[in-house]
Amino acid sequence: MEIVIQVFLIFLGIYAGIGLLFGIYFFVKGASQLDPLIKDSKWTVRLLLFPGAVGLWPIVLLKIINLQKIQP
Repeated sequence: MEIVIQVFLIFLGIYAGIGLLFGIYFFVKGASQLDPLIKDSKWTVRLLLFPGAVGLWPIVLLKIINLQKIQP
């Protein structure tokens, strides 16, 4: 049982680490790709989106990739 818990915690740490890196990218550049009006807003709006981007990074990443496929 300890091995299962250790594997789960390692997976959770990797997921959170990738999410943190993606959250930084999203804070700097990714949010404006999803919504062009973010460019004109304050940085605090992006800061509010940061935790969601960290937690849901696979979904947000797929949305950004799909937008890049549509827009040449």
